[in-house]
Amino acid sequence: MRHYHLPDAVRDAEAPLLRALPDGALMRRAAYGLARVCAAELATRTGGTAGRRVALLVGSGDNGGDALFAGAELRRRGVAVETVLLAPDRAHAAGLAALRRAGGRVVEAPSRPDLVIDGIVGISARGALRPAAAEVVARITAPIVAADTPSGVDVTTGVVHGPAVTAAVTVAFGALKPVHALAPARCGRVELIDIGLDLGPGALRAYDDADLAARWPVPGPADDKYSQGVLGVVAGSDRYPGAAVLATGAAVRASSGMVRFAGAARAAVLAAWPEVVASDDVATAGRVQAWAAGPGMGTDGAAADRLAAVLDQDLPTVLDADALTLLAEHPGLLAGRSAPTVLTPHAGEFARLLGPVGNDRVAAVREAARELGATVLLKGHVTVIAGPDGTVVADTAGSSWAATPGSGDVLTGLVGALLASGLTPLAAAACAARVHGLAAARAADGAPTHAAAISAAVPGVLRGVLRD
Repeated sequence: MRHYHLPDAVRDAEAPLLRALPDGALMRRAAYGLARVCAAELATRTGGTAGRRVALLVGSGDNGGDALFAGAELRRRGVAVETVLLAPDRAHAAGLAALRRAGGRVVEAPSRPDLVIDGIVGISARGALRPAAAEVVARITAPIVAADTPSGVDVTTGVVHGPAVTAAVTVAFGALKPVHALAPARCGRVELIDIGLDLGPGALRAYDDADLAARWPVPGPADDKYSQGVLGVVAGSDRYPGAAVLATGAAVRASSGMVRFAGAARAAVLAAWPEVVASDDVATAGRVQAWAAGPGMGTDGAAADRLAAVLDQDLPTVLDADALTLLAEHPGLLAGRSAPTVLTPHAGEFARLLGPVGNDRVAAVREAARELGATVLLKGHVTVIAGPDGTVVADTAGSSWAATPGSGDVLTGLVGALLASGLTPLAAAACAARVHGLAAARAADGAPTHAAAISAAVPGVLRGVLRD
């Protein structure tokens, strides 16, 4: 599991090292790591370092010092290094002296570099790039390696309020920060450099494939279809039978247990998934361990009654789409529940439930989970999930390939199957989101895809994860 740490936590972890180490030693550790990544990037892109050109964009903070010391190291490897000082009177003195001793030059503007190092601002900065820096960055055509975080991108939220750096690679010093999970398009590939920080759990977390393998339910020798979890699905309608087929099918593909379906789309579901046990209503569906409800079920009085019947059973439940619309209209539906509830809104559904998401998606989801007493999964290019206890997980496997009609129905089925298997709501949501994102990328393979293909890709993703 990856942990992402807030700037204050990073500074607190740096403090004892700064006291214990010789002056500048911690910065030189970071700079050496930055130079090593840049040298490798040059080798990959151009075939080597000798005779290549690197430009440094240097601001007034410690990140400017990191860039200057890294430039000195690259200079010793035969790289021609030019430096643009955006705050000449406040440039890091020792770093600038080291660069000049190594033969680096200070220039007004870089001349056709092969690579650019962004050392404009550090983790304490807020807001967009200032005009002078923005003008220099706008002229850059070479790939940029960001020192710690891309300048102009909010370190805590990943939000961009104006001109900012878009990096091909970001070299994180000592710890990952929230921006590395929340703004992947700005950070590019993220390389973590160990500089000796001692940090506890992060304010934000992300599951990796090892977490999936450790948590995804795998049948044991004594298991049967009932012990592995029975999921009930309430989805679809005469108008939207496809939602029922997608949600139910994803649950079938995710689980070795059993899936029951209740609703008007019974015939369509059985035509696609004959192994499902289907009925017309919740009352006759049979016993289940969890429910998945909402996709395409409608928002009329009859749909509200079906949702109330599901929630009254007080079993673990995931709600999506029309169920969220009904919940916004009838907030009392969650009253008195003791079983876990997972809500999976997109930004519009979130706004109907609780108001606009705003710039800080992590804070918004954390507050929503606390207020509703539920686990909330906010869909997006980076999906953010929060539990009522304040734990927040970001799904870093997502991509825009998953933004296609019916994709959310597939996710609902995945979450429901994992809830029925006994996973905690946060683990069920986080594991489902990661598999969903990986399946979307696998189905797309670089071209547009569709929800049925995403669902079909789930078993292949799981085979790869569980075998490894």
